[in-house]
Amino acid sequence: MRVILADDSVLLREGLSRLLEDAGHQVVAAVGDASALLAAVSRDQPDVAVVDVRMPPTHTDEGLRAALEIRDRWPGVGVLVLSQYVEKPYAAKLLAGATESVGYLLKDRVTEVAEFLDSLERIREGGTVFDPEVVRQLLARTTHVDPLSRLTGREAEVLRHLAQGFVNAAIAERLHVSLSTVEKHVNAIFDKLGLLNTPGYSRRVLAILRYLDE
Repeated sequence: MRVILADDSVLLREGLSRLLEDAGHQVVAAVGDASALLAAVSRDQPDVAVVDVRMPPTHTDEGLRAALEIRDRWPGVGVLVLSQYVEKPYAAKLLAGATESVGYLLKDRVTEVAEFLDSLERIREGGTVFDPEVVRQLLARTTHVDPLSRLTGREAEVLRHLAQGFVNAAIAERLHVSLSTVEKHVNAIFDKLGLLNTPGYSRRVLAILRYLDE
């Protein structure tokens, strides 16, 4: 695949470039700030852009804002946010828009090269990849009564897999249950969270966004 890297750490950019090229992918640009990222995406139209959250000049949220702009301006470009931090409002916005070809992974928790490369492939193919810790924080309690407490242990496990971008068949394989069992759990999750089957809305995404800590 064709990839653009955006991170203000030269060592990280060089390391990821080497890793991707060794795996047979093409790094069409490696940049250190959000402006250069947007210019590179406009020019090169990659399959996936790998974006850090905090980049120059203020080292706050430039990368995430650029990621959201990429989603708006170039919906065909996949976006993988690779960060040391969980920025909940922006992560929620990434999920609230079109959910195809998007991911949010924490740098310190990416421990396997194969897992990272697999995440990129899934994003290129239209999937959603979210680190479980990101999902946990997005699902943080925001009311006195936690609606997720109504879920059984298995339903909560299925929800975590949904939030990481796995389709029902993949969840069934990972949990060693039948596809019909997963489908029943998914429908139970929607019912217990009060999510109606409304045209134009993804109940999978709403299950994650329902009780976000804004």
